[in-house]
Amino acid sequence: MRRVATALMLLTVVGCTSREQGNCILPAERSMVVAELFFGRDVPNRASVSDAEWSDFSANVIAASFPDGFTTFEGDGQWRNPQTNKVSREPTKILLVAIPQVADLDARLETVMAAYRQRFDQVSVGLITKEACAAF
Repeated sequence: MRRVATALMLLTVVGCTSREQGNCILPAERSMVVAELFFGRDVPNRASVSDAEWSDFSANVIAASFPDGFTTFEGDGQWRNPQTNKVSREPTKILLVAIPQVADLDARLETVMAAYRQRFDQVSVGLITKEACAAF
């Protein structure tokens, strides 16, 4: 009886430890950072960011920072400029990236955000990051 109790206790401890360390449900998953970036398409004093301009930005800036893959999709955004308090509603491109935590992740994200702000005269690019489990 003592062996059974010890074995059950060991299984419980091992199960809790691996669950806490990996915290992923499926064996193929691994811990990653998920970043969601929000790019407003309205540009001051000119037409909105075109599909061709977005494709060029995606191919030459985003892909260079995230060569292992990413997903983009359309959204409708609203944002209040903190300097002017003006509310803007505009079409938005949303970028979704899942990537292992790497030393230069912050630099990669900032490179993409800064390039968009500069190229399309934007005050801000929205960013949400969170930890998650993922498998591809």
